[in-house]
Formats: sequence, C-alpha cells, structure tokens
Amino acid sequence: MSTPADAGAGTEHGPGPQTVDRHGFWLRTLRMWDLVFVGLTALYLVAVLTEVSTPADALLPAGAMAVLVLTYVLVGRRGVVRGDTRRVDAYLAVLVVVVVSQVALADIGPVLLFLAYVQIWNLVRTRVAGVVWAVALAVGCTVAEALRVRGTDEQIVEIAAQFGSALLFAVALGLWITHVAEQSEERAYLLDELRATQDALAASHHAAGVVAERERLAAEIHDTLAQGFTSVVMLAQTASVELERGRSDRVAARLAGIEDVARDNLAEARALVAAFSPPDLQDGTLADALARLATRFTGETGVRVEVVDDAGDDLAGREAQVVLLRAAQEALANVRRHAAASHVTLRLARSGDEVVLEVADDGRGLPAGASEGTGLRGMRARADAAGGTLDVVGTPGDGTRVRLRVPVRPAAAGTTGPARTDAP
Repeated sequence: MSTPADAGAGTEHGPGPQTVDRHGFWLRTLRMWDLVFVGLTALYLVAVLTEVSTPADALLPAGAMAVLVLTYVLVGRRGVVRGDTRRVDAYLAVLVVVVVSQVALADIGPVLLFLAYVQIWNLVRTRVAGVVWAVALAVGCTVAEALRVRGTDEQIVEIAAQFGSALLFAVALGLWITHVAEQSEERAYLLDELRATQDALAASHHAAGVVAERERLAAEIHDTLAQGFTSVVMLAQTASVELERGRSDRVAARLAGIEDVARDNLAEARALVAAFSPPDLQDGTLADALARLATRFTGETGVRVEVVDDAGDDLAGREAQVVLLRAAQEALANVRRHAAASHVTLRLARSGDEVVLEVADDGRGLPAGASEGTGLRGMRARADAAGGTLDVVGTPGDGTRVRLRVPVRPAAAGTTGPARTDAP
C-alpha cells in the first residue's frame, strides 16, 4: 500500500491511474491501520509483562513503546494526513530505532517485527523505499540480537538466516500487497472516470434531446401555426380591399374563411400542446387530410389543387403520415409565397416499401443557385428523422417538383385502388 505520503507522486512505474490518489487511498484506510497499530502494540506490551520477573524490568520496554506511540500520533500520522514526506520518514527512523533497541533488550523484541514491517509497507512512497527500510530494519535487528547473545560465528550466521528469512517474507508480502493495492486504486480510478463519462454522456444526450425537441417544435409551429396565420393575414387584407370596394358579400366570405383558418389553427395549437397528431389525421386517412388541405388552399389563393391517391389506405405509421402531411403543407406554403402557379398536383404513390408524396406546380420554378429556406430545411430534417429522402427539382419558368419518400409496411391484400379528388 505504498505511498500515502505524497499524493499524486509518480512511482517507478511512471504516472498512471494507480498514482492518482495514493494519499486519498491511505486516508480512506487510515482508521483500519490505526487499529492494527494499537492492537499489535498492546499485544507486545502484554507479552513483555508476562516475560519480566519484576515491574521495574518492564519500564524500559514500556517507555520505548510510549515514545513510539507518541511519535506515531504526533509525527507519523500527521505526516500521512498532511502528505508530509519528511514527517513520515522521521517516524520510520524512530520505528526502526525502537524495534532494534527492543530486540537488543529482550528475547521478546523480535515480536515487534510484525508491527514494523506492516507500518513500513503502509507508509513508504515507493517499492524501492520499502525494500530499503525493511533491509535497514533486518540488519539492525540482526546486529542487535548478535550483540545481545554475544554469539559465536555459527550463532551469528543462524541469527542472520532467521532475520533474513523474515526479511524475504516481509518484502515478498509487501510487494504483493502493494501490487494488489495499486490495482484496487487503479480500478477505483477507472470506475470514477467511467461514472464521470457516463454522467457527461447523459448530460450531452439530455442537451441534444432538448435541442432536438426545440427544433421539432419550431418545425411544427412553422408548418402549421405560422402558415395558418399567414392565411389569416392574406384573407384579412383581401377582405379590407373588398370592403373598400363595397363588395360586402365577398367580405362575408373572406371573414368566414378567416374563421375557418383560425379554428384550424386553434385545433393545431391544442394538438401541439397535447402532443397529439394533427387534427386532420384524427378524422380520416392521409388522402382525406390532403384533400381538405387542397380545398382550403384553393379557397384562400384561387390556385387549383388536384389530389391523386395512388398509394391506397395501407400507409406508414402515424408519425410517417405526419411527416407527409407537414411536407405537403410546407410545399403549398412555398407555392403560395414564391411560385405564382395556377395549378398544383399532390400525388401519393407506392414504390416498393416506400410511399412517395409528390407536389408539382406549374409556376415560375427555382432560380439558378437558389438556397434552401427554413421550410425546406425543416422538410429535409423531418424526412431524415423518418428514414426517408427529400428531392426538390425546379427549372426556371417550368415549375417545381418536391418529392418525399418515407418507408411503409408491406401493402395488405385488398388495398383500394387509385382515387382522384379535385379541389374546387
């Protein structure tokens, strides 16, 4: 569990996720290691008290352990919390001195190696530092034990072998624990990154959804309410002209037209608020809705609109029908504003697994280099959303043809044949 001491420091492995929050990792497990320290210290003191013959013999070991505890609380632990490397190193030096002195004083001293090795591998900054401190502790304890027993050469070799074996085990265990801890830290870091990425992606999707919904509503308003209000304005202007000329009977007809358009707009507004399909589609087929649209358009503009239904009744779902109806509305609005046409044909046809809506007029056509306006861009966006395509072809002086294709389900048996409706 190397290196709580300095957060974010690199290791011999180089920078990476496992080095991002070492200090944080130590702080998260600090209480557990405090309990380990208290438990091992208490265990050692109990062992000392059971070994000594008089209380006076326990004063020196107890005093040394008191120094170790105070140093840990005032220096080592604070160094860990603050990420102060010098405090941690100072505590480790005191730890090595206390353990070596205990080994030099009594047979029970080597018990402290459990405490010392655990703290070394939990406080050092790198694997190399852990090995260095562990070797220093093992060498110090070997010398202290040899001096205490004043052993022969054979005894010194045996002591060195014992402490060397403990050192190898401690180093191997420490390196393995460090590796496991770093893997855990890396997994925690990657999980945090994944959560952050998921949160950012969710926020992005939400923002995109908000923008898409705004664009959809803008297209709905443009294709319905805006066009309806344009009709109201044109009918009102016409009524004013008729009124100035004293043609009261025609004024009444224009006012009736204004009332009809206003009612239709009100129904469209309510449908938008309630997120329903267009009112024209609630009371009949798409061909019926196109026929009513053609009738209103002819009444408002005087342009004859012919509706030809070669597709039958088995069309796409309601959403695709909305796309087709809105396209027809927008195409007629463009005819009203730009085409100066006298005749328009709205044709529904089947082509394989697609239904095709074609709006053709005999107006002035498209000028060379003409750019798409808001209406055509909205139609193209609707077509894309429905999985279809939109083509606009126009030759100056030879009319314009708008063709929209959207996918449909296979035709059912017994589909009705073509029907033709001419608006008055």
